[in-house]
Amino acid sequence: MGRKESAVARVIKLILAIIIAAYVLFPFALVVINSCKDTGNIATDPIGFKGVSFSQLLSNLKGVITNTHFSFWSAFGYSTLITVSSILLLALLGSMAAWVICRNHTVWSKIIYFIFIASMIIPFQVVMLPLISTFRETQKFVGIKMLQSVPGLVFAYLGFGGAMTVFILNGFIKGIPMALEESASIDGCSPERIFFNIIFPLLKPVITTVSILNGMWIWNDYLLPSLMLGQNGVVKTLPVAVQAFVGSYVKEWNMILAAAMLAIVPMIILFLIAQKQIMDGMIEGAVKG
Repeated sequence: MGRKESAVARVIKLILAIIIAAYVLFPFALVVINSCKDTGNIATDPIGFKGVSFSQLLSNLKGVITNTHFSFWSAFGYSTLITVSSILLLALLGSMAAWVICRNHTVWSKIIYFIFIASMIIPFQVVMLPLISTFRETQKFVGIKMLQSVPGLVFAYLGFGGAMTVFILNGFIKGIPMALEESASIDGCSPERIFFNIIFPLLKPVITTVSILNGMWIWNDYLLPSLMLGQNGVVKTLPVAVQAFVGSYVKEWNMILAAAMLAIVPMIILFLIAQKQIMDGMIEGAVKG
């Protein structure tokens, strides 16, 4: 009886998994399918395969990439620069902060750690207006351009992504034996050498996981770049550029969906390539933490 119930449970779980996967993938499938059609076929048969062709897809993609209203290569370059800069700084500064917090058993380190955790609970919508106001005032008094600039947006991502990065890395560092650091200290290693020569290499699996998760979030983020960069500025990320493109081509849905697909595909490819590293890093971090 137990075996039959176990088999039934597995079948139910499989069916539920298929339903959930179909529900999640359905919007992306619609984007891909309709990117292969012209506007007329999208209007008459938006969820069917009528008019789908590879040549039409290439035509739509070429039209988007060469369109002066979209500026694909410029937006792609800015998105790449902002994403790569943010994840590199988050990995470096987050790992350093997590190590110091984890190894210093003081009241202040605990308070700082709980401040990091508490910041994860606060919704972005609560702080977005004070954030813009603070950055605007910083420009006036310090003379550093924070709004409509790549450094300002990267700095904001450091603040919003630092909490999760420190939280995950802190749990992993707890599993690293203190004996390694004590031995290195006895041999005359400075704290800097201990971190960069011993701790940082050991963090590679979980840093890879955190970097990919942060990368997907930053690449696909729309709200923060739209607030800090604006819709009409020179600096635009791909989501902001796609939104501006929608405003220019409201009726050309084949072009709009092709632009959306161009913005989505890079992160999907990255996730498919790195999904094993993501799972390995999460499991290893959970076991050590």
